[in-house]
This record gives sequence, C-alpha cells and structure tokens, in this order.
Amino acid sequence: MSFKIYTKTGDSGQTSLIGGTRIPKSHIRIEAYGTVDELNSWIGVIRDHIPHHSDINLFLADIQDRLFTVGSSLACDPLKNQKMSIPDLKSEDITLLEKQIDEMDQSLPILKNFVLPGGYSPASFCHVARCVCRRAERICVAMGAENEPVDPIVVQYLNRLSDYLFMLSRYLLHQNNGQESIWKSRN
Repeated sequence: MSFKIYTKTGDSGQTSLIGGTRIPKSHIRIEAYGTVDELNSWIGVIRDHIPHHSDINLFLADIQDRLFTVGSSLACDPLKNQKMSIPDLKSEDITLLEKQIDEMDQSLPILKNFVLPGGYSPASFCHVARCVCRRAERICVAMGAENEPVDPIVVQYLNRLSDYLFMLSRYLLHQNNGQESIWKSRN
C-alpha cells in the first residue's frame, strides 16, 4: 500500500520540522532546506546531461546524497532531542570536494579573468547550481546571524560545493571543446 503525497496539514501555511514542531512555511529554516532541495534538483539536471556511468556523474550522485544529509540537518528542530537518527556531514566530505577541485584545476588553463556562463549546456547548469548553492550558503549564514542554530559544517560544505560546481563548469566546458567567454568590462 502506498502513502498519500498530500496530507492537508500544510494548507494553513504551517509545516512540521523533524521532531514535530510546527513553524510557518516562511521561516528561514524552511527557506534554507528548500533551497538545498532546489540545488539537489539542479544537480540532477547536470547528471542528466553527462554520461550516466562517468566518474563525475557518480560523484554528483554522492553529492546529492550529502545534500539530503544537509537538508535533514536543516529540517530538524534544534531545540528538540531527535528520536530518529539523522546522518551527519563529515570533514572528509569537504576534503573530497577539495580533492576533486584540485584534480580538475590541474587540467585547466589558469583563470585570469571572470568568465560568463554559457558555451555548453551542462557547464551552464553547473553555473545555475553554483548560484543556488551560494544562496543556500547565504541563508544558512543568515540563520546563524538570527540565532537560529545551523551546524558550521553545513556552511563549510555549501561553500566548498559552490567552488566545486564552478570548477566543474569549467572542466566540462574544456572537456567538450567549449570556449570560455571572458567578461570584458566596458571601461
């Protein structure tokens, strides 16, 4: 037997955190994990546009898993002791992103200018995902500024992930003989 996708419990503009606490859907915590969910969707779009069994596609699948971990962390009521086990991010997750960034960087020309997104669809999707990732990071930082607890490793992971997505955009563009469009100021 399947469960119904609609519960009707959110019709009044409230939703539940993990732990049962009801809060407005406009709450910054909901904005944070909703933005992470949006990011996860964009990474799915990237995966759909690159070879399915490539190392990059498999690594992006791992990132999607980590983003569910991030979303779970953000969806928890920080004032309640959770009865269910929530997965944790680990410093190794950040180290792995850095390793991937460094490996891609070694195969790319040195970047001396800002680049404009475009030139190859998967690379452009990486830029969109990078922007969404930066927004998620900004929202998490704002949560901390509003005394709304957020695990510092979440902010670190999102920061490094946006760097990874930028580097991945360049890497995919170059691997597919695309040309970087350099931004030139009118001055």
